[in-house]
Amino acid sequence: MGQEPTSTFFSHVKPGDTEFKPGGLRDFFLYRDLGIAGATNGKVIAHLVKANLPPENGTGWHYHVCDFQIVIMTKGWAKFMYEDKVTLVEAGDVVHQRPGMVHYLFDYSPDMEYLEIVSPADFGSVDAPPATETVPPVTPWK
Repeated sequence: MGQEPTSTFFSHVKPGDTEFKPGGLRDFFLYRDLGIAGATNGKVIAHLVKANLPPENGTGWHYHVCDFQIVIMTKGWAKFMYEDKVTLVEAGDVVHQRPGMVHYLFDYSPDMEYLEIVSPADFGSVDAPPATETVPPVTPWK
């Protein structure tokens, strides 16, 4: 046990090792790479995502082309439409989002931050028709 050849590598990223940067999937969020995509040769990505700009139009309706995705809210809150249901995700909550699930992140707090783990690392995002026309309004930042 523990002697099998592997295609993954040990990784240990400390808080000061990587910075939050723009350039991820959404321009109103910042992303902090946790080194997992490199350590797993692209099998998995793990990154911290945090609010950078106030919500205006959110993510729009979409789904991800992936095998696995979870979101662990570490700070603040976000409101998602998962298909036609409003879901408030608060600090400490964990969401498993099944592959292909149509959703829309439409509102979030200024301090929102979450850990997202997805497989594969180069997962896709595809625009989708609205699951409902009824999306609540955003909460303005003060």
